[in-house]
Amino acid sequence: MKNQTECFNPFTEELIGYSELTDRNSVTEIVQKAREAQKDWGNKRLTERSKYFYKLRDLIVNQAEDISEIISKDNGKLKIEALSAEVLPIAFAITYYIKNAERFLRDKKLKAGNIFLANKRSFIRRVPEGVIAIVSPWNYPFTIPMFDVICGLMAGNAVILKGATETQLVGRKIEELILNAGFPKGIFSFVNLPGSIAGDALLGSKIDKLFFTGSVEVGRMLAQKAAANLIPISLELGGNDAMIILQDADLDRAVSGGIWGGFHNAGQSCGGIERIYVHEKVYDRFLLLLKKRLENFSANGNQDFSSDMGVMTSLKQKNIVEEHIKDAIEKGAQVFAQSKISTNCKNSLPASVLINVNHDMLLMKEETFGPVVGVMKFYTIQEAIDLANDSHLGLTASVWSKNNRKAIEVAKQIQAGAININDHLMSHGLAETPWGGFKDSGNSRSHGELGLLEMTKQQVIIKDILPFVKRNLWWHPYDKNVYDGILGLIKLIYSKEVKIRIEGLKNLTKILPRIFKV
Repeated sequence: MKNQTECFNPFTEELIGYSELTDRNSVTEIVQKAREAQKDWGNKRLTERSKYFYKLRDLIVNQAEDISEIISKDNGKLKIEALSAEVLPIAFAITYYIKNAERFLRDKKLKAGNIFLANKRSFIRRVPEGVIAIVSPWNYPFTIPMFDVICGLMAGNAVILKGATETQLVGRKIEELILNAGFPKGIFSFVNLPGSIAGDALLGSKIDKLFFTGSVEVGRMLAQKAAANLIPISLELGGNDAMIILQDADLDRAVSGGIWGGFHNAGQSCGGIERIYVHEKVYDRFLLLLKKRLENFSANGNQDFSSDMGVMTSLKQKNIVEEHIKDAIEKGAQVFAQSKISTNCKNSLPASVLINVNHDMLLMKEETFGPVVGVMKFYTIQEAIDLANDSHLGLTASVWSKNNRKAIEVAKQIQAGAININDHLMSHGLAETPWGGFKDSGNSRSHGELGLLEMTKQQVIIKDILPFVKRNLWWHPYDKNVYDGILGLIKLIYSKEVKIRIEGLKNLTKILPRIFKV
């Protein structure tokens, strides 16, 4: 039907539902209603807004299995991955912000910068942006938008969520949860817009800020359009993330972490492992352990516990992954190890490990977003750092070593927004930990205190605290004495010569009486 999006199960290709398309012409009205609702919502005390989040958390906890099932069928990840990587982190996040949002958003007093301006006292308050729009991706269709939705609403904004076309049933479930939690009418809206028109429709309706998670190409285009309208935009874009295995690493742990970090969600994670760099002393052993593990790793296309990996969300993304593998093989790479694979599911791909790779290959320089990793050896730590940094992307990375101090020193030299030590990818599930990248991977942070503050703008209020001060030294009328007095103030404070400081004090005292007169 032309006015609906058809939703298909990536495992079975079965039609599992519909989602009504949003009329582009109605977006402006949706934003206007959101703006009206936000006026009251933004003025509520945070303790009052928090009451809705207790209800929301209860709904998510009570429906955890149903939500996980919807995510799995709509997105193609295993149900256990949906539960652990999407539902659980959101329960954690709601609890975290209920406990901490008031502290993060409270007014911040500023200390006086100079004794001669001690009459002035300033404080920063956090003001809601107003109406924010969130454009979310299909790879984590619940946890990525929900983090922003929670922060947006908690900070006092009205929120418009544009869910990914590929995972509309998850978006509709979010809409249902917000509605049933009793949030005020108009404060949250879900829109189903094709990606080709969503940016123009939302930016053209004069939203106050746009939050986008997706590809670098689309992010750059939206940033240009937002700039033309002077609308701030938060971008969380792609990754081509590196795993560095030092000589003293626990190889069994590294293999387990590498498999999970590389093949979780069928590799469709912007913070997942795509490049592995192994010290030459342990390179062969690491590969043998990895190959042995992959021999028993199943990507059989089933949603149940017989499979270790889900399927590609779309054939379009599957084709991109196959193109990157083909490019690598044509340039000399070899498939060293592969998992079992289903021949019955069109969206299924094996978990693959390629060797003899280099940075001329798409696999090693662009985001592949699929279940394939390239493995290279290095000879020195500096070489490993240089290889990890040889990318226009810089979202996450990991360093593996039994020596935390050494691993952290390596991590400090990697150009990425989040570096895990002896782990990978999972930091996206930490509510308290900021998420975002360097370089082309984005320009802002979600999660934690910084993620909540991204939903606000700063307002500074300055007041006088000494009632007997009637005016400032620098106010009209101007004359030579005022000039000499202010120059004297500068000399009194900053001159290194006692004589000049005394002279400055004399000139200053000549004009001090003027502060007591209107």
